[in-house]
Amino acid sequence: MTSFVENKLQEVDAATLKQLMEEDGALLIDVREKNEFAAEHIPGAKLMPLSHFHPDKISNEAHRKIVLQCQSGNRSAKAADKMFAAGFREVLHLKGGLPTWKAAGYPTQKNKKAPISMFRQVQIVAGSLVFFGTVLGAFVSPWFLILSGFVGAGLVFAGVTDTCAMALLLAKLPLNQPEVDPEDMLV
Repeated sequence: MTSFVENKLQEVDAATLKQLMEEDGALLIDVREKNEFAAEHIPGAKLMPLSHFHPDKISNEAHRKIVLQCQSGNRSAKAADKMFAAGFREVLHLKGGLPTWKAAGYPTQKNKKAPISMFRQVQIVAGSLVFFGTVLGAFVSPWFLILSGFVGAGLVFAGVTDTCAMALLLAKLPLNQPEVDPEDMLV
């Protein structure tokens, strides 16, 4: 089991999370984005994306143990910082995120109709733009090489700032606005 330290994010493994949910009625909050949650999530998790994360909406659940979860742990750590700033003292998160849960052999809820991951969409679009910019630059006009350079600069910027403008644009497309059961949301 995990011991609590005030204002310090505590990591739990998948087995501990399962026990907390089954025996203690812990609230699992998935802070990934809506399309990620729609594609696959831990049964019983409630969605509150980091982009719309408001700890005050959780205050009526303060009597329960709260566990945050994302894909890798980075977003849940950012959400925990917001919770600590709002006065929460005990916050846990799933170490290693969803892949850790799956590696432990625990079930997930999958939606086969959900769009492919945003990361893959960015790879497809960026790769296509570089490819066509290079081909057009070689056979039509060298000015098309600017397109490949622009995409490369955008990828460098995304890596340095951890902000991907292409992903933000793709997220606005209708296919990336999946339906999520209102029962699964905290927002």
